[in-house]
Amino acid sequence: MKIVLVGASGDVGQAALAELSQRHDVVSVGRSTGDVKVDISDSGSIEAMYDEIGVFDALVSTAGSVCFAPLSEQTEASLKMGLENKVMGQINLVLSGLGRISDNGSFTLTSGVLDRDPVVWGTGAALANGALAGFATSAAIETPRGLRINVVSPGRLDVSEQRYGALFPGHERVSSDRVGRAFAKCVEGAITGQVVIVQ
Repeated sequence: MKIVLVGASGDVGQAALAELSQRHDVVSVGRSTGDVKVDISDSGSIEAMYDEIGVFDALVSTAGSVCFAPLSEQTEASLKMGLENKVMGQINLVLSGLGRISDNGSFTLTSGVLDRDPVVWGTGAALANGALAGFATSAAIETPRGLRINVVSPGRLDVSEQRYGALFPGHERVSSDRVGRAFAKCVEGAITGQVVIVQ
């Protein structure tokens, strides 16, 4: 299977890559690293990425940015940044890919824990995560040609402890292996319209 992995250099992307590359041809994509470059906030860049890659069987996205800040400091602009990048960036990967992906292919997006287990400063992330879940569960009933769409929603990864642990007090660590297997479930299995929680 030819799998396009957007965000391959991040912690979640590395977990997906380690699992999926054991059995599939994975095209690593990133903003500044990887086999192919893309800026998911730019629909033209997404189209150029697909032009370069050609036909593929699955798209996995672990990319997207949000603003972590106190609610009193969040603004329309700061919340829109997450909606335009993490949400619409991943949604545009789906919309642009619908006509390019093989029959019976799949799209797997990535949200996160904060819409179901919030932390201080995490409202922007929670907003984005909830929007992605709503998109996938609804879009799944309309995808043509046997296509599937799911979202993986991991807790804080063990490998992210040093950088992000202070933002997630009391949260259980999630192993990279378990996160990788969640992506395999979505890509290699038969589910659609699901939010696969890893906690």
